[in-house]
Amino acid sequence: MTAVDYQTAVKLLDKSIGESVSARFPGRLDRMRSLLERLGNPERSFRSIHVGGSAGKGSTATMIAAILGATGRRVGLHTKPHLHSVTERARINGSTISEERFATIFEMLVPVIDDMRSCEWGAPSYFELLVALSFVYFAEEKVDAAVIEVGVGGALDGTNVITPLVSIITNVGTDHRDVLGDTIEQIARDKAGIIKEGIPVVTAAEQPSVLEIIAEAARVHSAPLSILSRDVTVRSTVGDVAYAQTIDVQTPLARYQLALPLIGEFQAINAATAILACEIVSNILPTTAADIALALGNVSLPGRTEYYPSRPSLLFDVAHNVEKAAALRAAIERHFPGRRLVFVVAIAQEKDAAGMLEAWRQLPAHFIFTTFDVSHRRSRHSQTLVNAAEQAGLPSRAVDDPVEALAIARRIAGANDLVVVTGSTFLVGTLRRWFLENSSVTRAANV
Repeated sequence: MTAVDYQTAVKLLDKSIGESVSARFPGRLDRMRSLLERLGNPERSFRSIHVGGSAGKGSTATMIAAILGATGRRVGLHTKPHLHSVTERARINGSTISEERFATIFEMLVPVIDDMRSCEWGAPSYFELLVALSFVYFAEEKVDAAVIEVGVGGALDGTNVITPLVSIITNVGTDHRDVLGDTIEQIARDKAGIIKEGIPVVTAAEQPSVLEIIAEAARVHSAPLSILSRDVTVRSTVGDVAYAQTIDVQTPLARYQLALPLIGEFQAINAATAILACEIVSNILPTTAADIALALGNVSLPGRTEYYPSRPSLLFDVAHNVEKAAALRAAIERHFPGRRLVFVVAIAQEKDAAGMLEAWRQLPAHFIFTTFDVSHRRSRHSQTLVNAAEQAGLPSRAVDDPVEALAIARRIAGANDLVVVTGSTFLVGTLRRWFLENSSVTRAANV
């Protein structure tokens, strides 16, 4: 077989089954098990922490990995989606896998992919291949632990083959109804599918019907359940620095007071969830209050409430569903009250655009709707979004080219206004990269 370089690996990966198609295949967990078995079950060679939920799971996973990494351990992190490069999906202590190593491991996968084409489950999907590649990488690097973010749902997700130290369900919203179910309860049952026999569970969900479902699943599996709203007190205050907050977290074991260089109360909740999860595994992976303060005080979440103090200032936030759109609105109202806003937005075809626009309706904002161009996702037409915005009473315009849309947004915004780039991950990734390559601002604000 010809050696596989990074560009070839990405091309082969892009030809695999797309995530949206694979998510509807009922045998996908069997397929994932078959894939990993052919690779020697690398997922069994390291300790893991499993993080699911509708929103905040990537942020929470990143925070947990940062806390564990602050102790000096080697900690793997698998999250999705990526902003700029597929290598972001496999990280150790914050550093992404190199392109060369990515290609080397993918070369191992090629004969396995070919062999599986003729098996009853068929060839693995895009997401499954990236999960498997991450597992192989973490196993080869002998990480002390790996934090694994769920892809979609839980029960049949490709990551649901691990036996973690703790399972986390951040919350339950209405995203991915086409795959997970029409009601919040159906979606909750799917997400509760990551709960395993005797493995502790942490959730920050608050809806009574959702908590009832999670509690029942935990009872059936004899899994100790921690509920953030019941077991932890979280307080957050915004001081002189608008793009940060001070949080006070009281758990059953300790009290933590620390600076968090992120905006939004939801990030305070994510931080508290991460702290509680780390406490639960502290008998195996000990951490201290100093480790937690150091990690969270320097946590970086590219594209997630990421603030750049230029003039005008920019905020990049992947808010691609109704719940995340509402969380973004609340964060802006709390941290930047009275600021005029210019939104640059692209929304994928399958998302609830009307619900997202309704979440932003009361903001003092002008909206510039644009598009993104990727092979495996369809963007809503910018003019279609303008039409929907006009019905909601939102001032807006359509600019198909995203870079032009950002340029116009920065031009019409006043020096003290805030430009918000949001909606699709693909838009945020594209414009964040363009901004960093073409602006004198090279890093996000920090405390």
